[in-house]
Amino acid sequence: MIALLQLAAALYLAAAVASAAGVGLGAGGAVRAGLVVLAAGWLAHAASFVALHGVEPTPQLTDLPMAVSLMAWMVVLAYLPFARRSRMAGLAMGVGPVAFLGAFYAALRIPHAASDELMGAGSWPHAHVVLASGGLALLAVAAIAGAAFLLENRRLKRKSLHPARGGPGLPSLETLDRVNAAALAVGFPLLTLGVLTGMLWVYGTGRGLWTGSAHEIWNALAWGIYAVLVVLRFAASQGARQSALSAVAGFAFLLFAAVGVGMLA
Repeated sequence: MIALLQLAAALYLAAAVASAAGVGLGAGGAVRAGLVVLAAGWLAHAASFVALHGVEPTPQLTDLPMAVSLMAWMVVLAYLPFARRSRMAGLAMGVGPVAFLGAFYAALRIPHAASDELMGAGSWPHAHVVLASGGLALLAVAAIAGAAFLLENRRLKRKSLHPARGGPGLPSLETLDRVNAAALAVGFPLLTLGVLTGMLWVYGTGRGLWTGSAHEIWNALAWGIYAVLVVLRFAASQGARQSALSAVAGFAFLLFAAVGVGMLA
């Protein structure tokens, strides 16, 4: 399992390098190769989950390294349909590093992770991890699209003709804004379901719906911030540039709340 995670991490990193080189040099073949390598990394990553059953003791999906690994895998899963339908192959240079960090962290930490106590919680823990990871993955795609929007918008304002900003695989501002909106529209409901199932998980352990832990407080704050961002985006007609900034800043806060707080605990 660890070997498969290491292979996935290496492929993700190679995909990012190939995609970045392809965009920077204006080489469409390198961009497409980066996307293929990214998909290969995703398959190796998927195989690592299948190999879980051969590990003793078997890591729990609710362990932080496993949850981070699942989120990284889902980031690629969420991105690949966009890459095909919206011609966003060049954004593998942003998705690849995110997936690499998740897989690499999991490969380092899973052998030393302590399993969570799930007695009395039923299936809520796994539902929580899957739904929350899916929400995080889509919001990561929204953030990557937002970051690309900001970079491309800056290039257009400066009227730069450098190939690193105009090469193959880079989508238009309109496409990036649509992907941002679509990922946010699906990712936030999944995140909400993740929060609700997390509360039911805690309740199933006999500790009530709210314990006041740092993890719960930070995640509630992150959810509240995203609720405001969703209202601004879809009900208040927020501009595309502001939406891109919100996607990047919101995900940075969410990532710290969902993952960073757990690492510091």
